[in-house]
Amino acid sequence: MAEIKIVGTAHVSQASVDEVRKEIDEYQPDVVAIELDPSRFAALKRHAADPTVQDVLEVRNFNSLLVQWLLAYLQRKIGLDVGVEPGAEMKAAIEEAEKRNIPIALVDRNISVTLMRFWNSLGFLEKIRMGWALIVSIAEVDNGQEIDIESLKDQNVIDMVMEEFRKFSPNGARALIDERDAYIAHQLVLLKAQRPEGKILAVVGAGHRQGITGYLDNPTTLPPFDTLTKEPKSFPWGKIFGFAVTGLFAFLLAAIWFSGVGWGVLFEAFLFWVIIHGVLSALFVLLVGGHPYSALACFCVAWMTSLNPMLQAGWIGAYVEARVRQPPITDFRKIYETESISEMAKVPLFKVVLVAALGNLGSILGTILYFIFLFPLLGVDPAEVISLGVRNMAAWAVGIF
Repeated sequence: MAEIKIVGTAHVSQASVDEVRKEIDEYQPDVVAIELDPSRFAALKRHAADPTVQDVLEVRNFNSLLVQWLLAYLQRKIGLDVGVEPGAEMKAAIEEAEKRNIPIALVDRNISVTLMRFWNSLGFLEKIRMGWALIVSIAEVDNGQEIDIESLKDQNVIDMVMEEFRKFSPNGARALIDERDAYIAHQLVLLKAQRPEGKILAVVGAGHRQGITGYLDNPTTLPPFDTLTKEPKSFPWGKIFGFAVTGLFAFLLAAIWFSGVGWGVLFEAFLFWVIIHGVLSALFVLLVGGHPYSALACFCVAWMTSLNPMLQAGWIGAYVEARVRQPPITDFRKIYETESISEMAKVPLFKVVLVAALGNLGSILGTILYFIFLFPLLGVDPAEVISLGVRNMAAWAVGIF
């Protein structure tokens, strides 16, 4: 029966690079299993074809992509500070295996599936907390806060970090850690079955070592493989919220109309909807350096898209931004090579995604503020207007039917 040895690494650690080379040299494995998927393997080997701006626009997963880029920047920044390129230990494992003609097995889940499951698993508040934590982490690293990379391989430190992550974002921890532990364990079990004899060396992040080992010791506890790869079925809260907003807006306009306060109040209520959505969506686009044409597009469509759960103002702004900026295909790689957030913000493709995310955020904020400030702005008593409007609507309906 083949044996498996797991090496836990820190992804921006020179000591981990040295440890990987040493383990391959001393263990003499028949297979080197690496915590990579084919797309990341190709990117590490510089064989991957960069996505075009059209690919980015068609996927429309702008928020997830923005988080991916910021996480990559954070990892790269830490790596630059300690003098080690992110993924250097994986590259060392590849180089040593190829030099010795040892087969390489890519045992991690596709990054796009992981990010999709991660983002879809987060609740609204979890997404806000995650975004804020990411911003704070980047600010701390940019300000020169030192991080003891080698301590991240100590099991006690790992346990503490994982426990905090699970408290902070239980759904995120499940998608990024637990599911990938199970996926990698599945792949290693399959490798072991394919090779009745021999030695398998698995190079994985230190945070995955304990979970993978637990599954290998008790394979019967592994979840079904297909549950780790398919798109998770989540309750469509976003669409329900969108339809609820549309229904509430229509109800308020109808109540105002039937209450008899006059056309002027009804027109002001509708005009306030148009202005607050358009101004906030356009303002957020301009604040992140979006082109004035993109801001204008968001201003013109935000009031409509806020009533259509299947469309978002930021998407329209992103299409206009892409048309105006015309990002070259090299922008995708350039984003991963920037050394500061200000430098990243100047990359046209990054600006396209930023316009999409912030244009949508402005429109969402507009919806919230509309329902808070509508009646104070109109100068009418909401309870009186709504109750009178509902009674008149009921009487009108009875008269018709």
